[in-house]
Amino acid sequence: MEAWEAAKNALKCVLEAEKGDSIVIFCDDEKINIGEAFAAGASNLSLQARLMILKTESKIFREEIPKKITEVFKSPPAIYINLFRGVREETPFRIQIIKMETEGHKARLGHCPGVTMDMLTEGALALKSEEHRKMQEFAKKLMKKLNDTVRIELTNLTGTKLTFSVEERVFFTDTVVNKETNKWMNLPTGEVLIGPVEDSMQGELVCDMAIGGIGSLETPVKLLIQNGRVKDSTCKNRRVLKRVQDSLSTDENSRRLGEFAFGINPKARFVEEFLEAEKLLGTIHIAFGDNADYPGGKNPSKNHMDFLISKPTVKAFKKDGSSTTILKDGVFGRV
Repeated sequence: MEAWEAAKNALKCVLEAEKGDSIVIFCDDEKINIGEAFAAGASNLSLQARLMILKTESKIFREEIPKKITEVFKSPPAIYINLFRGVREETPFRIQIIKMETEGHKARLGHCPGVTMDMLTEGALALKSEEHRKMQEFAKKLMKKLNDTVRIELTNLTGTKLTFSVEERVFFTDTVVNKETNKWMNLPTGEVLIGPVEDSMQGELVCDMAIGGIGSLETPVKLLIQNGRVKDSTCKNRRVLKRVQDSLSTDENSRRLGEFAFGINPKARFVEEFLEAEKLLGTIHIAFGDNADYPGGKNPSKNHMDFLISKPTVKAFKKDGSSTTILKDGVFGRV
């Protein structure tokens, strides 16, 4: 697929862009070709597009929001697109920008940390309009099946064994913007997710696939979780373990449960960039840290770290004790 066409389809089908909408594309200098693809897609939809290139340096990590960005916030567009590099060290920077872009729910946002050109031409963003609609329909059916769930049990073949509450929390999807709240989402899309009850998770999480901001793993990372907080972490790879521990120590809430999500994008690939890998059909991921903008979320943090798990078995329990197996060894039941 042509990159501009994939960008156009995402703008139209996910962010519901309409002729005449204004759009600002913040683009790191190393991703200019992707920025130009989004600008071309926006032009094809007759949007009023502005492409802003941001300077990056390989070993200098941004903390402050550049003045030229804050100037844009004074007169927000209808849509923002963030085409940023996905380095772990800039997670607080990206969270800060998201909060400013979505303040007051005045704009829609497609946030793309770590986006690559081949995501648009071959991967999880290379979707025709009908493919977007099909995934959105699957998401609706899955959310209906999960309606009234109060508790989740999660296991996998490498040793994950977790239980946690989602009582009075709402599953939602990133496959289409909620125009009532103008909620933001990542591009590519492909999740049904929830902000679980933050102090409810108990057990052990064995992350055997990839970690947000770090990438794919050669050896698993194990997290011991008590009352929704990471109490201990182990990994044979000391470099990976240090990066995980540094992120989970960002602030008081960074090791606290923030998110549980199903991957539902059939075109997503297990690639180095976590932005795409976490959407892989039949996987789940769990995040610790910020969920303040999720329905019911009560965990503001400067960090958000995701852990991707292979071949999960997920059971959803209702108040009456009845249960439904949503995933069995990474395969969805009938939705």
